[in-house]
Amino acid sequence: MSTTFWIIVAGAVFTYLTRAGGHLVLSRFEHVHPRVEAGLNAVPAAVLTTLVAPAVLTAGPAEILALVAAALIALRGGMMSLFLGGTAVLIVGRHFFG
Repeated sequence: MSTTFWIIVAGAVFTYLTRAGGHLVLSRFEHVHPRVEAGLNAVPAAVLTTLVAPAVLTAGPAEILALVAAALIALRGGMMSLFLGGTAVLIVGRHFFG
């Protein structure tokens, strides 16, 4: 099997273990401190920022257009419409802008 396959399998296993480990640790407590809960609630935004920031810094016109469209869609729609709309605008933008 290829190296890429094993990298994907290892990533999936480690992702599962970190999620299961976090669940096991937090399930031992009856109450979670509000600061810990606030920190855990901030994780998705932090991860999304680390994924989007490099694209913003090296973006061309198609990517900028997709980010603006996604931001506008986020004001009205849900997460699925945001991802689908942003992806559609990116695909069309890359088709026209190269």
